[in-house]
Amino acid sequence: MTTVIVAGVGMIPFTTPRQSQTYDLMAEQAIRSALTDAGIDYNAVQQAYAGYVYGDSTAGQAALYRVGTTGIPVMNVNNNCSTGSSALFLARQAIEHGVADVVLAVGFEQMQRGALAMGYTDRPTPFDSFNTVVEGIQGNSDAPFAAQYFGGAGREYCEKYGMDSKVFAQIAVKARKHAANNPYAVFRDRVTVEEVLASPPIYGPLTRLQCCPPTCGAAAAVLVSADYARRHGLRSDVAIKAQAMTTDGAGTFTGNSMMTIVGSDMSRAAAQQVYEQAGVDPRDIRVVELHDCFTTNELLTYEALGLTPEGTAEKFIADGDNTYGGRVVTNPSGGLLSKGHPLGATGLAQCAELVWQLRGQAEARQVEDVRLALQHNIGLGGAAVVTLYEKVG
Repeated sequence: MTTVIVAGVGMIPFTTPRQSQTYDLMAEQAIRSALTDAGIDYNAVQQAYAGYVYGDSTAGQAALYRVGTTGIPVMNVNNNCSTGSSALFLARQAIEHGVADVVLAVGFEQMQRGALAMGYTDRPTPFDSFNTVVEGIQGNSDAPFAAQYFGGAGREYCEKYGMDSKVFAQIAVKARKHAANNPYAVFRDRVTVEEVLASPPIYGPLTRLQCCPPTCGAAAAVLVSADYARRHGLRSDVAIKAQAMTTDGAGTFTGNSMMTIVGSDMSRAAAQQVYEQAGVDPRDIRVVELHDCFTTNELLTYEALGLTPEGTAEKFIADGDNTYGGRVVTNPSGGLLSKGHPLGATGLAQCAELVWQLRGQAEARQVEDVRLALQHNIGLGGAAVVTLYEKVG
């Protein structure tokens, strides 16, 4: 297999919907930034994968045409919240299997204010089978559906391991602390545990400050083969060492578990595949960007990724092992909770952050001695993508 190099990354500062540009303008800026970072002209790009959730068909073409009309294949990708990483997954496959030498992955989202909602009311939702299980476990609620899913999963964890639900609030505090050093983040003001707990209740243990905000933004990555980088004198100091995507298994619908419904099993399976591919132990990882759409999911993901054994996340947090000075820095960018979560852009924004960490370009967010960096991006419905990056040379 061909070694896949992340030659360039780019993103724009994430914003709230009321401050947003249109999706095509945001995407153009991110693409141009990634191309500049890679030192590559758009004419060299052979394929492109464009990820977004709330947009019309061929919005990817509309965004890319602002950069150039070169006639290359442009594929539009929608995998809910894991859309950006799904685009990256496809781009990586194209290079790894020798289909192309230079591939662009871009993700963008122009969101509306308020909670996520399905786009159609005249047909079955992809969540029908999930909702049936959820209703059987915890009944119906007027709360936003995603909060019901992830709030229910957090409540289940607390009941299973005897943890006080207030522990989740500490994750929101950490997210803001990390985001304070990230100029791309939406929310950079610090908060206290008391402020997090006092914010309006949403569902189960979740309060408003424990839920990611609707966000607009764009991010992009330029992937190249190692041979192409060598022949053209491009930087080749960050490579994708391993990557895996998983979808729901039968246990999602038979296990009677909210933790499984929100993808813990998918994440665990994808992480195990990546560790086996790379010959890496999770204890070797020093920095992780993981899918903290809600504080509850960050905690569940610690264990799904093997960062700490099952049932020990509370101690992991209490010991500070999830932040600077601890064992592994989780979401140095501030994560979805504070950087923001423009659905299509999230996975590629995670990619950008980890590339900067491996290059030593993360400025005040820099984690020391980073040679491996792990990315986790999940979408309900469902898909989990786990990617391991390696510093080369």
